[in-house]
Amino acid sequence: MSTQLQRSEIEEDESPQDQRLERKRLDEGEREAQRAEEESTDDETPRAHLKVFRYDPEVEGKREPRFDDFHVPAPKGTTVLDALMYARDEFDSSLTFRHSCRQAVCGSDALFINGSQRLGCQTQIEDLESPVRVEPLPHQEVEKDLVVDMEHFYEQMRAVEPYFQGETPDEEEQLQSRENREKIKMSTRCIWCGACQSSCNIAAGDNQYLGPAAISKAYRFAMDEREGEDIKEHRMNILEQEHGVWRCQTQFSCTEVCPKDIPLTEHIQEMKREAVKDNLKFW
Repeated sequence: MSTQLQRSEIEEDESPQDQRLERKRLDEGEREAQRAEEESTDDETPRAHLKVFRYDPEVEGKREPRFDDFHVPAPKGTTVLDALMYARDEFDSSLTFRHSCRQAVCGSDALFINGSQRLGCQTQIEDLESPVRVEPLPHQEVEKDLVVDMEHFYEQMRAVEPYFQGETPDEEEQLQSRENREKIKMSTRCIWCGACQSSCNIAAGDNQYLGPAAISKAYRFAMDEREGEDIKEHRMNILEQEHGVWRCQTQFSCTEVCPKDIPLTEHIQEMKREAVKDNLKFW
């Protein structure tokens, strides 16, 4: 209202040229006040301090691993992935990490955050101590910055033949009981993020160990009542190998870091029990 009054007085008392100059001055003042208000709001926005692992074998000056610091806006609801994307978009476009769905479904943004394997899109900045230390998954070869080579993990997953192999023809309906579905339900949630494998000390020391994700995936199919005994026996032969279920030392680290709350250790122990039953002989 005050601006309108000032402009009325200008129109009555000043020449057209003076009026235009005064209007311009007032408009600039309004814009400046708006900018000041925005800056004041920005100053009140919480900021996160990220310490991000950096490494680039293709750039001579970046072949030595280091940590870079980023200070990014972090209002309530900001995830680690949000903060990384802001750092990349606003500060350093060479910052490299994987991400896709941003809804804890694809599993591509598994990272080592403040000393624990987590999904970047699932981890809230406000729940972490500062500075937020972001590193690539341990026990895997780093390709660049936060990106690790996942091929060995995928090989272990493929080794257990992670697909349904029913005994009836494809065109026939295969029914599953509600009880059996409940039994294997949690194991179907695996998103192949590799967090459990990265947390496993046995996998770190034994490169041939199938690992918790692969064994849990085998559990999902071996315990499915729609697969026949011959196929289950085939799966159990895979799991009973030297680097299979018996390498697990029940440390529960895989269960603790699983972003989908899959009881991985429990599944591995059940596969051990199944292996024992298969090898029991009665005379």
